Amino acid sequence: MNQAILFNDDLVFDQENEAWKVTGLLSGELLTIYFHSANLKHLASIDRCTKYDLEEITELWLEQNEPELSEIHIYDL
Repeated sequence: MNQAILFNDDLVFDQENEAWKVTGLLSGELLTIYFHSANLKHLASIDRCTKYDLEEITELWLEQNEPELSEIHIYDL
């Protein structure tokens, strides 16, 4: 598990991008992570269990990829 990312408690739905988003710190850099999912798009809120799942998905993504321009877009969860 990637311990270098610290997630903020600011998970919200971003109407402009039609995705849930959260910010986090990775090696001192502020990142915005967008979760593009048809299933999540229609939810009014995200419960704690799903939030932890999204954080784990982000950590797995970071093991395979590098963020660009301080944003991460994760599709088709």
